[in-house]
Amino acid sequence: MNLKGRTAVVTGASSGIGASFARQLAQAGASLVLTARRAERLETLAGDLRESYGTDVMTVPVDLAKPGAARALFDATEGAGKPVDILINNAGFGTHGRFDRIPWARSAEQLQLNIVSLTELTRVFLGPMLARRRGHVLNVGSIGAYAPAPCYATYTAGKAYVRNFTEALAEELRGTGVRACCLCPGATRTSFFDVAGQSVSRLVDASMMSPDRCARIGLAALLRGRRNIVAGWGNSLMCWSLRFVPRRVIVWAAGLLMGKA
Repeated sequence: MNLKGRTAVVTGASSGIGASFARQLAQAGASLVLTARRAERLETLAGDLRESYGTDVMTVPVDLAKPGAARALFDATEGAGKPVDILINNAGFGTHGRFDRIPWARSAEQLQLNIVSLTELTRVFLGPMLARRRGHVLNVGSIGAYAPAPCYATYTAGKAYVRNFTEALAEELRGTGVRACCLCPGATRTSFFDVAGQSVSRLVDASMMSPDRCARIGLAALLRGRRNIVAGWGNSLMCWSLRFVPRRVIVWAAGLLMGKA
C-alpha cells in the first residue's frame, strides 16, 4: 500500500484491531486521526507511530457510545478543514448473556456504538468524499453477521445490520469514486471477550487470529474494491457453508459454541 498524502480516521484505535489498522496505515504513509475513549493509550500509540514512521497523527478522544460523539469527531476533522480520505469504523463491543438479564443501559450503549454511531459517521464523512469523488469506508462487522448467536443476540443482530448496510451502500456508490467494504472477523486475539464477560473455550482460543492479520485482510480488501470480506479462509469456508444449513440448526450450533452464559 502507498497512501502518502491520504488521511485516515480510525475509531476504536487504542487497542486490538484498531491499533493494528493505525500501524499499517502509518506504515503505508497515511496521516492519521485516531479516536477512542482512552486518551492516554491514544497518545502513547500516536507517539510510537510518529517516532516509527514519521507520520502526522492527530488524536480525538471521544466516546462514540454517546449520542452526539460522531458529529463531534466530524467537526474536529472535516468540519475543521482536515479532509478525510479513509474512514475505518472499527469501534464496537459485545455483551454476553441472556438478553433480559443484561442491563438495558449497557445494551443501549452497544447499539449506539455498533450501529447508530457507525451509520452516522459514514453519513457525515461520505458527503465530502463524494464531493471530491474519492474515498474509502471500511466498516468492521463480524462473522456473527452470518449466524444469530444466543447470549450475543443484540451483538450479532447489529453486525448483520453492518454487513447489509455496507453492501447496499457499496452498490449505491458505484461509479462515484467512493468505495465501501465490510470486514467480518472471526475470533481475534483482542480484549473483546473480556469486555463482553465471556470465558472462551480452548477451541475458540486456539482458533483466534492476530489483530495484525485481520487488519491487513481488511485494508487489502478495501483498496481492491471488495464489498465484503470474511477474515481467514477457515471463517470464509464456514460462513459460505451456512447457506446450506437450516437456520434453526445454525442458531443451535452458535449457542453451543458461543452461547453458554
